[in-house]
Order: sequence, then C-alpha cells, then structure tokens
Amino acid sequence: MYGYGGFYKKPTMAQMSSQAARQIRDAAKRGEDWAPIHVRSARGPLASSWWGQAWCDNLESYADFENRVARGKRYVRSDAVLDLKIEKGLVRAKVLGSRGAPYMTEIEIDPLPPERLEELISRCGSRAKDLDSLVNGEFPEDLKHVFYDEGGLFPSPDEIAFGCSCPDWAIMCKHVAAVLYGIGVRFDDDPTLFFRLRGIDPGIFIETAVKNRLESMLENADKPSPRIMDDSSWQELFGLELASGGMPEAGVHM
Repeated sequence: MYGYGGFYKKPTMAQMSSQAARQIRDAAKRGEDWAPIHVRSARGPLASSWWGQAWCDNLESYADFENRVARGKRYVRSDAVLDLKIEKGLVRAKVLGSRGAPYMTEIEIDPLPPERLEELISRCGSRAKDLDSLVNGEFPEDLKHVFYDEGGLFPSPDEIAFGCSCPDWAIMCKHVAAVLYGIGVRFDDDPTLFFRLRGIDPGIFIETAVKNRLESMLENADKPSPRIMDDSSWQELFGLELASGGMPEAGVHM
C-alpha cells in the first residue's frame, strides 16, 4: 500500500486478509477456480497434521532456508496465498501483490530417487500397517525419523527450485516463503498430496509391509506352533489314559 507522498506503507495483516478475500471473490465471479490457503490458528504451528508440521519443521531445519522462510509466516497467516495447487514435482501459486494483481510463484521439487525410496521402504520393513495410518502419521516414533531426517522423504534445499514474478531480487522472496509454508498447511487437508509432490505411490509402503509379513508366514509354515498340544499334554490336562490307538480307554467319559 502507498500512503501520502507515494511512500510505501506496510499493510496490516487484517488489511492483507481483506484484500485477499476481495481478490478471491473477484476470481470466483470470473469463473476461476482458486484454492486459497487459510491457516486455522492465529498463533502456534501453521499446520496441524503430522505431515504438515513435519514439512514446515523440515524447511526450518536447513541453514540455507532458516533465515529466509521466516519472511513468509506473516504472509501466509494473512491469507496472502490466494491459490495453491500441487502436482507431481510442482507447486503453482498466486500470492497477494502490493499493487493489485497477484504474483505468480512456482516451486519445483525433485522426485525422490528410486534408490532412496527403495532404501527407505526396506528400513520401514513391515512397520507401516495400513494406508490410513501412513498418511495420518500414525506410525512408530522411530519410523518418523526415517521419513524426515536427512536423506529421508522430505526434500533437501538442493532438491528445491523456485521462482516468482515479483520485483524482489532476494534469493527467496517472501512470496516464495509463504508458498513453502502454504504447502505444509495444504497437507492438513490432504496428506496424500505430499506423496504426489514427491512422485511416490504411498501404497508401495503397504505392499512391502504385506509382502514381508507373507514371506515371514511362509518361512514359518512348517514350524509347529508352541500353542499346539501333544498327546501327553492332553493327558496331563484332562487326566486321560490313552489306549494304544490314541483314543481314551473304555470307561473314560469326556
């Protein structure tokens, strides 16, 4: 916003939110399908789901991003991310601009290398029980570190490329930073979007778990179960005296 004398005056969060709502309404009238980002809480974590929080924590864990992404928190809380859509390896977004039209932002995420995915799946073993628990982040605590530690499922800085149509020549402008956080917020609505972004079929974790269990069952198929009782155990339990044919002797009532 520009005040008296043409000097730029930083808008309040309420002013930004109001302007964002107006642009979203105008887009709807034009028949445009925008998917805005709305942070549910005024304070605290931006995202509420495990995948959303882990995404945001991962961004802040890298020294290359630590001081840059913070610029986007105010923007994303002000509803400045007017439209955000996630595709395989790509995020396209429209972010509130200072002079009318929104800025166009794109973020590219490298697909997870097959060899890294294979290693992660092998480390998970049969720990991921079902698809619902996987996408909801309901799995053993030690498995969570497998997913988002360095070399895990979450992208590192050198696997992320971005661009924005704004005139800010900073390496990472506030619009890009807001979209990066907005991605985590979007995971609250649909955690499977994380897997789409990284080019992963989440079912592959479950298929591997089922396969491992089946192989284990087949390996132990010929081994007698300790719960199967032999003849002597039956005798001891019921006080039976067995005839040579293995049947109770005459006069013994079951």
